[in-house]
Amino acid sequence: MPIQSKYSNAEVETLIAELLAVLEKHQAPTDLSLMALGNTVSHLLSTKVHAGSRQALAEQFAKALTSSVR
Repeated sequence: MPIQSKYSNAEVETLIAELLAVLEKHQAPTDLSLMALGNTVSHLLSTKVHAGSRQALAEQFAKALTSSVR
């Protein structure tokens, strides 16, 4: 059964397009882009997720990322 998101595809796609536009604006190479995005994820986990949930959410995120590139 597919996971139902509380966000529409349009919301997600708009945000992705804007994030990619910033990376393109700065002509960030792939390694710098991944570093910046990874640091952003770490920042969000540290500042927006309750300490007791961070590890599990980070593991879920890593699993989803790994699955998406297979």
